[in-house]
Amino acid sequence: MRNTDARVREVRERLDRLARPASAHPASGGYGSRLRRLGLRTTEVRAVARNLTRDCRALPAHEVVRAAQGLVESGVFEGGLVAFELLWHHRAAAATLTARDLARLVRGADNWVTTDTFACLVSGPVWRRGQVGDAWNARWAHSRDRWLRRIALVSTVPLNLPSRGGTGDVPRTLRVCRMLVADHDDMVVKALSWALREVAKRDPAAVRHFLERHRASIAARVMREVTNKLTTGLKTPKGGRAPCARRPARSPAQSGLAPRKAAR
Repeated sequence: MRNTDARVREVRERLDRLARPASAHPASGGYGSRLRRLGLRTTEVRAVARNLTRDCRALPAHEVVRAAQGLVESGVFEGGLVAFELLWHHRAAAATLTARDLARLVRGADNWVTTDTFACLVSGPVWRRGQVGDAWNARWAHSRDRWLRRIALVSTVPLNLPSRGGTGDVPRTLRVCRMLVADHDDMVVKALSWALREVAKRDPAAVRHFLERHRASIAARVMREVTNKLTTGLKTPKGGRAPCARRPARSPAQSGLAPRKAAR
């Protein structure tokens, strides 16, 4: 039987054969990403991941986790995505993951595609199953690393999204949202909007209350997009922002505060 290192090398070689650097994935750039991009299509990444999953089906869980870590540590953008798909499909391996494993798997993540794929396929489900506790999420929510803070928020999506196994967890979702409601980093703002829009499908009244309670500190983008979702069912209704209700008026005590600029 081939060893884990050999499997990782084979996957990396296959990814390299599929590479088209001239069309490198645009979503992985923009924030000084240091990951090497090969320009594979999503369908190609998933095909490689499916083949690897079949190849690893009979392996012990710890060997599968080691293979995933090897792909992440290759420094290749698509290698990390394959690793996260592998762990999503290989449930026995995912069931062994610890907080230390999560930290190692996300090392070097510096773009929203990597972090969101990790959060939806790996860290969110691991948290939902109780393999790591709320303290893990809180530590990442308070990290200086914007990408860990984003992961803390996006990890709430699998709590509520049926296609990722979620059955709904409004209290835990809103607890994380409260931790980061005043964080106006662009990547965190967009993640907060996503988390609130997803949980709004479960408990719209709770989300309306959240918006009202935090109206003084919440980013305008979040207020707009979540209000749109609550009132129209869409993040951005046709015709732009017109259907969105305006941010609630500030109280007299708050009226002297200059509103924060909306993140784009």
